[in-house]
Amino acid sequence: MYKFKYIMKKMKKTLSMIIVCFVLLLGNSYCRHETLSDTGKGNKLVPVLSNKKTASEYVLVTNLGHDAKGCSGCILNRGKYIHVDCQGYGTACSTIATVSLNTIGSSLTATTMDTFGLTNLDFFAMPDRSLDYMDENNNKIYLNIPAQTVYRDSTTLQFTFTGLYFSTAPAYNND
Repeated sequence: MYKFKYIMKKMKKTLSMIIVCFVLLLGNSYCRHETLSDTGKGNKLVPVLSNKKTASEYVLVTNLGHDAKGCSGCILNRGKYIHVDCQGYGTACSTIATVSLNTIGSSLTATTMDTFGLTNLDFFAMPDRSLDYMDENNNKIYLNIPAQTVYRDSTTLQFTFTGLYFSTAPAYNND
């Protein structure tokens, strides 16, 4: 019986991810008065609606990365500076990832739920970003993510961003 419940739980998560991807592709769904199709126009955090009272899963939409021209290396990897498309500072690429926000003590983290949504590499250079978010009272607030290079967990293959915090004004200019 336990194995059946475990399989059903995994199937429910997989189905949820498929539905989120489908909605993102169609861009016809509304989440708290904003369309998911509008999310590619900026840096946003959109809750994944569920039957829970509060969301812990979100779609993180951000523009990042820069052109390789003029970049002789900006990401430190294994002791050498390299350029990686769609990582680091800039706004050249629109990136979408599903994350789970978690509070551990007084620390807020975000862990990716889609294994290769950000990259198929073992690391990801996240620039500092402030993401628009409408809270449950329709107040505009910001999820701030400080610049950091994160590495895949060797077991789950997910990335975890640390040092996140909410504020009433953006902490970063998203360049």
